[in-house]
Amino acid sequence: MAKHLSSKNKFQNFKKQLGESVKSGDITAISTGRTAKERSRSFSELLRQFLKIVGKNRTNIFWALGFVTLGSTIGLIPAAATKVVFDNILGDQKLPDSITSIFPSLASKTTLLSVIAIGTVTLALISLAFSVRARWIATRTTKRIQVDIRRKAFMHAASLPLHRVHQLRSGGAASLVREDAGAIGELVFGLCYNPWRAIIQLVGILLILLFVDWRLLLFSVVLFPIVFFTHRTWISRIRPLWRSIRGTRQHCDAMVTESFGGARVVRSFSRQRTEASNWIRSNHLLVRKELLAWWLSRGIDIAWSVLIPIATAALLWFGGWQVLHDRTLIASGELTASQAITAGDLVMFLTYLTMLMGPLATLAESATQLQNSLAALDRVLDLFEEPTEQEEHSGGKIVSLNTTSGAIRFENVSFSYPGSDTKVLHDISFEAKKGKTIALVGPSGSGKTTLCNLVAAFYTCTSGTIQLDTISLNEIDLNSYRSLLGIVEQDIFLFEGTIASNIAYGKRGATKAQIQQAAEQAAAHDFISEFKDQYQTEIGERGVKLSGGQRQRIAIARALLADPRILILDEATSNLDTESERLIQTSLSTLLKNRTSFVIAHRLSTIRDADQILVLDKGIIIESGTHNELMDRSERYHDMVLLQTHPQT
Repeated sequence: MAKHLSSKNKFQNFKKQLGESVKSGDITAISTGRTAKERSRSFSELLRQFLKIVGKNRTNIFWALGFVTLGSTIGLIPAAATKVVFDNILGDQKLPDSITSIFPSLASKTTLLSVIAIGTVTLALISLAFSVRARWIATRTTKRIQVDIRRKAFMHAASLPLHRVHQLRSGGAASLVREDAGAIGELVFGLCYNPWRAIIQLVGILLILLFVDWRLLLFSVVLFPIVFFTHRTWISRIRPLWRSIRGTRQHCDAMVTESFGGARVVRSFSRQRTEASNWIRSNHLLVRKELLAWWLSRGIDIAWSVLIPIATAALLWFGGWQVLHDRTLIASGELTASQAITAGDLVMFLTYLTMLMGPLATLAESATQLQNSLAALDRVLDLFEEPTEQEEHSGGKIVSLNTTSGAIRFENVSFSYPGSDTKVLHDISFEAKKGKTIALVGPSGSGKTTLCNLVAAFYTCTSGTIQLDTISLNEIDLNSYRSLLGIVEQDIFLFEGTIASNIAYGKRGATKAQIQQAAEQAAAHDFISEFKDQYQTEIGERGVKLSGGQRQRIAIARALLADPRILILDEATSNLDTESERLIQTSLSTLLKNRTSFVIAHRLSTIRDADQILVLDKGIIIESGTHNELMDRSERYHDMVLLQTHPQT
């Protein structure tokens, strides 16, 4: 049995890879899927892509920034009142004559204190009103962007080639669409709103401090380069780390989806503890990465927490010394009172210096959120750069029931699954004429389902051509071609919802009468009628409340309702009992009539009336002909039929 690495060992390996990737600039060591050149998106490129995504929402963002500018600017005014309180109310200084001549009542300290109190509350309320309005606009814009980007991500992921969809896994795709696409909307705050508000406050406070005393301001801004270099060191590690964290979350989500989707298998082998252990191990690795991200994110916080008390104490000492020194100069006549730093100036300066910590903390917090969201944007851009099926068939010809007969022709078709060099089909050539039925027989793994997947254009052949009538499938619009198809597979997939909605999935706008008629033709009406809610019966996820035979008959009814030009039946009657198969055999004959059909089956009753039977083995057509022809000249086919009709001989 393979030995699993513990989450601790995996995390130690990850930290080593993270350090190496930061030194080399190649983050593919911790982010799989693309090359370093393809992954190295600069901040400016990510910003440009985000602005494209924002699109028509830019106006709302500008409105939000405008309101937050007003709110933040007004919010800076009340702190200036500390100078008046200390110098003019608690101290002996008087207000300038230019003010008292207009407002004589302000000469009274009590009146002045009341005006300051009322003004402070009024300005705070006005600032709050603007700020709430700005945040509401920004929040609403964020949600709009999230809805739009999730829709685009879902549509793009659902349109990827089938092999890429399988690689994403259902839970991983859900994580990419829900979490990563949703995090892009948070860039409205992480990239625009919060930094802009902090910058407005920062610039406003610095201008006020410059007005108070440029020497004190110069003394305080000396600390900025230290934090800048701390930030530069921190930023090189945090974004690739957040990208890796999101990849691990995607893997954990996929594991949960897979375990619950295979709950019957898990329980039948009593593997609940094993599945839980595997998930817990991955979740522990996720938590370790998140804790590392937390510590790295605290880098700037720690730097400021150490520097700010030192700076405040130093400024308090320097400012206090300056006040005392200026008083000495005033007493000696070397300096006028208007030129000196007062106690009110010092208190106001320290008040604004304390307020300065708010926007700096906001910038530090926004930097963390920003890198997290940029990592999500980077992953979603990776998704958008992957070509969809439609892009591979762009500019293709539109086909419809009225413009095509449904004839399918294979010419020297070979196929290997993407990422593999092993051919599963070799030089396949045959023609399925209009309205004819082609049966595919052969042992498991002979290529029957793969051939049907090529007919359905789920994959593109490696070499050779597949034609609809006389047009290559590569030259046909994929959606229009798929509208001609009807598929019933052995592994039936039903959606959570009602029986009626699942049958109607094959035809938009289907009426109740059409749904019931399709169910009757598929021998499903009788068992549906036995349910309390009949066609409105909820069947659960993947139809878990129905038996295998019931699910198969609903799938056949869905195909009957779709009325396709080209039909693919992959073991469509495998889960039916003998009586149910007998009931729908006539309906299947009706369904196959005048349709180009591909039938995979092991039961002789299903294939003996086919117009042509292809016998496959190891991806090669070894025999072809009608049932009677093959019985006469094909020993392989004869033995297959004999084994089914006389299993004991």
